[in-house]
Amino acid sequence: MLNNLKPVSGSRKEKRRICRGLGSGLGKNGGSGSKGQNSRSGGGVRLGFEGGQLPLFRRLPKRGFKHHAHKEYATINLSTLNLFKENETVDLTVLVEKGIIKKEFLGLKVLGSGELKVNGLTVKANAFSASAKESIEKNGGKAENI
Repeated sequence: MLNNLKPVSGSRKEKRRICRGLGSGLGKNGGSGSKGQNSRSGGGVRLGFEGGQLPLFRRLPKRGFKHHAHKEYATINLSTLNLFKENETVDLTVLVEKGIIKKEFLGLKVLGSGELKVNGLTVKANAFSASAKESIEKNGGKAENI
């Protein structure tokens, strides 16, 4: 019946009524103690303030640098391309589907480590090392920049 509907227990929370008499449990000063900066309206100190002492974030040295124009590529070696068949096309989406690359970053870069044994591969990537490009083309394949 509609007259018996109640919210699930624990789903509703009553508002704390502070400074409404001693019987409320939060009477007189409303749980903020007596006098001082923290008992005032809008009182308290900013985050990280240590009473005028040099704060921790200024005591510790600055470390590191992140270049805003740095591009991070998902990398793959030539030896990994041996998993593919002849005259096949290899690109980032194919490598992710096969689980060879876990995360896509900003593109794909092919590095020249290892030996390529498959002929006629078409590799589409954002960047190639010089030795990787040479090795792919030597085996009758194409190294296409995206």
